[in-house]
Amino acid sequence: IDKDALDAQIKERKIQEAAEKAENEKLANELKQNDKIICLLEEQHKNDIRNINKAIGEFRKNFQKPETRREFDLSDPQALKKETPARLSDSDPRCSVSGLQKFMGEDLNYAQRMKFQKEQLREWSLQQQRESRNALADKKRSDDLYDKDRLELDHKAMELQRADEETRRAICAATKDFNRAQAAELAERKKLEKYQTMKDDMAEISSLLRGDLLCENPEQATSSFGSHRVMTDRWKGMSRDELMAIRNSQQQQILEKQRLKEEEHQRNAEWDRQRVQAARAQLLLERQQQRQTQEWRRAVDSINAELSQEQKSKNMHLKEEEYSNVPTAEYYAQFNTTSR
Repeated sequence: IDKDALDAQIKERKIQEAAEKAENEKLANELKQNDKIICLLEEQHKNDIRNINKAIGEFRKNFQKPETRREFDLSDPQALKKETPARLSDSDPRCSVSGLQKFMGEDLNYAQRMKFQKEQLREWSLQQQRESRNALADKKRSDDLYDKDRLELDHKAMELQRADEETRRAICAATKDFNRAQAAELAERKKLEKYQTMKDDMAEISSLLRGDLLCENPEQATSSFGSHRVMTDRWKGMSRDELMAIRNSQQQQILEKQRLKEEEHQRNAEWDRQRVQAARAQLLLERQQQRQTQEWRRAVDSINAELSQEQKSKNMHLKEEEYSNVPTAEYYAQFNTTSR
């Protein structure tokens, strides 16, 4: 296990979690700040609405009174008190048929009529009380007859219940005897079943102890698809020979890997040696080229110096010839001009 890499991953994970936590806290703080601002704005909005409604109410109360409205007479609460009554008497000429102002039971003799009706109701009530008393007396007589008949029926029911209890007691005794016999038979059957179960369990345990599963017989894991395949639910692990073969194979693989590493190391060393030799040869070649370049430059410089000397000599010879051919007066004039 690469512990350093795992520690680095854990450290990076902790750093990432800390960064995420800090980011989440920052977002939470921003959300809290935004919620506070929203709450303050909502409260301010509610206060503004409350103040506006209050100002509107005061304006309506001071400048839009109901009495100043054009249609106030249609909604005046005191309008009925200000009007004249719809009917002054039962013979009021304003109470026409189509006026719907006089109905049965709404006459002006209402008090006398109600008094007569109350007397009539009192008489009816007294009559109902008499009829109720007579009905109660009749009900009492019928209840007495019913109670008498019920007592007789209860006496007969008790006699039938006593006979039923005696019959039930006899049935219970017979049932107890039958159940006792069945319990004995059931106990004997359970005893035999327990003995047979114990015998079967012992046989099963003996079979399992002598079986291939607990004895870990390696042949039971052999698959029907070939000897090179095994059944995973029955395989008990590799044998000693198989483990030795695997270890030998692993040892050979280790040796082969070491040999390949050694060959690779030798190849790398050879490549390094050849690279160093090539670099050294390149350095020597560059130094040789530099020396040849320096020698070539020296030769060119010497040739240039010789050519320059020959050119100077030739120029001096030409000047001497030119001065020898010029007259004396012209020579002095040219000399004076040159000197000036």
